[in-house]
Amino acid sequence: MRWRNDAGGRLAGPIGRLLLAFAASLLLIWSGAGIAQAADGKDGPKPAENGTVYVIPVKMTVERGLASFLDRALTEAEEARAALVVLKIDTPGGSLQSADEIGNRIRSTAVPTLAFVDGKAASAGAYLALNAGSLAMAPGSTIGAAMVVNGSGEAVDNPKTVSFWTSEMQAAAQLNGRDPAIAAGMVDPGLVVELKELGRTKQKGQIISLTADDALKVGYADVVAKSVDEAIRWTGMSQWTTVDIKPSLAEKLSHAITSGGMTTLLLILGIAGILIELLVPGFGAPGIIGIVSFGLYFFGQYIAGFAGAESIVLFALGILFLILEMFVPSFGILGVLGVAGVATGIAIAAYDTGDALRALGIAGLIALAIVAVFAYAFRRKGIWNRFILKDQLTTEQGYIPQESRESWIGREGVSLSALRPAGVADIGGQRVDVVTSGEFVERDRPLRVTAADGTRIVVREIRAAETE
Repeated sequence: MRWRNDAGGRLAGPIGRLLLAFAASLLLIWSGAGIAQAADGKDGPKPAENGTVYVIPVKMTVERGLASFLDRALTEAEEARAALVVLKIDTPGGSLQSADEIGNRIRSTAVPTLAFVDGKAASAGAYLALNAGSLAMAPGSTIGAAMVVNGSGEAVDNPKTVSFWTSEMQAAAQLNGRDPAIAAGMVDPGLVVELKELGRTKQKGQIISLTADDALKVGYADVVAKSVDEAIRWTGMSQWTTVDIKPSLAEKLSHAITSGGMTTLLLILGIAGILIELLVPGFGAPGIIGIVSFGLYFFGQYIAGFAGAESIVLFALGILFLILEMFVPSFGILGVLGVAGVATGIAIAAYDTGDALRALGIAGLIALAIVAVFAYAFRRKGIWNRFILKDQLTTEQGYIPQESRESWIGREGVSLSALRPAGVADIGGQRVDVVTSGEFVERDRPLRVTAADGTRIVVREIRAAETE
């Protein structure tokens, strides 16, 4: 049998028809899979009908400590081959940088994820919820209000920052087939967003925040469930074992320590305590407070997974150099190395080096002001007093002052040696060292005392005319 390609490019013969039929079958199978996936509307793994469900609470401010805790919890769920992870969310939001890190971690996990909002998922919390594979909300809960604000709660109007966070929220919404315009309206108050399903329009100056029922209508919530169990059952699971993951005491402490305000406070206490201890020796308490504050700082950063042994070693060397600078002349070299070691150790131990350096700068200025107050209050005990001679040569201290010789003025005597201009003379029967005003006097010449101050006795020769 021969194969022939006719003018239309088609294969002739039974083998050709068989190949065409096989290709058509593959096309139908591929198309059916694509249609099924499109109908589902969501990518990612789906939970099994039974297995283990890990419930992870997200009930704290979105900060670096939370990122470390969620990474640990998700890792445990992955290693246990859990059927589902439920993120139980109730948070006012927090750091955008930490939210971005947590969102990436949620998306990358191999375990199916379900966000269950049982309070509020505001700001960065809304971003975390949208990154989960499915989203359930409890009655009375809310999601949205993700406008970027600064540490004082005031809106940030930097176009670059607003645009970045808007695009991040839109991407998270599109990840599971949700309307990106609504996500943008949660961030940017300058947008006008029409909410057709709700029969209203978000105007400029407003921020979108959705209740559970409203989120369900616009497709942001997949289901409204009264409890975690009801939400899990909605996913299709019939039997499961629940594992509740809770932050350890160390993780709770780390979360508190690594927050921006607490980090700055610890640095202030650490710097001020160490400097006061060095400048006011023997006081004790400032040194202990300083060491404990720095210890807590590095402990929090270490538990959060940011600090390594190298940062602690650099910091310890910096403190050592600063102490040596107080006692070893080095023309400032040890001081410069000490400051560099302390700053580098603190900076590389933190999640964000820039934030750490800014906090260190603020803490340093405040600490110097505190040290100045303590140095003035305890100036009589300061280390600088070691370089000041305080002993007084007084009679009360046992010192005998030089006897006054003013009574010697006018006394007469004779030179026992030539005075050129200093020498020895006999004045009133006493052998004393004398000096002239510059003239030379021969031996055995009559002399008269003209001045006596301290240990010096000034004499001049008595001429013959003076004796007559």
